[in-house]
Amino acid sequence: MTDQPQRLIADTLDQTRDLMDASARDGALLDAVGRTAAALTATLRSGGKLLVAGNGGSAADAQHIAGEIVGRFLFDRAPMAAIALTTDTSIMTAVANDYGFDAVYERQVRGLGKPGDLFIGISTSGNSASILKACAAAREMGITVAGMTGAGGGRMAEHCDILMRVPSERTFMIQQVHITLGHILCLMAEADIFGAPGRA
Repeated sequence: MTDQPQRLIADTLDQTRDLMDASARDGALLDAVGRTAAALTATLRSGGKLLVAGNGGSAADAQHIAGEIVGRFLFDRAPMAAIALTTDTSIMTAVANDYGFDAVYERQVRGLGKPGDLFIGISTSGNSASILKACAAAREMGITVAGMTGAGGGRMAEHCDILMRVPSERTFMIQQVHITLGHILCLMAEADIFGAPGRA
């Protein structure tokens, strides 16, 4: 491998490390993640469910998080309730065709959500129209709303009860922290509800 590709790889890893370090020192972010984990734990303990959505790479993050909640994270235990609103192509294409893409998550929140649930909307810009509409619908219904965004927060700041802002403006870097935060939420909820491994 020539020096140039190695330099690109090393520089990208260095930038990722630097952003992770900055995130770990961001008191507002740490507080928001802790509050979201507490909301997730309370939701799942009370028989509620997690609804989570995003677009593009954030859709993949939504599915990843839901998979960890329903399946397992660190150890075997009973399944918990989570739905990624990004996975049903029949619903998404029907709603997009009849109402426009901006409604694809809002309609699912209204149809599947109930008070006591938790909705997590993921948007690196904080301005994805489909996520904003879902956040607004969830709050109207009495569903707690948490958001994952980049540094600016965008319009999601107006529509979320809790906002986890990653201190970066670069989309792919923000996404790398978002999935780490998703893992932390799963880790904290699983440990809080089930305790040590073997107690599930």
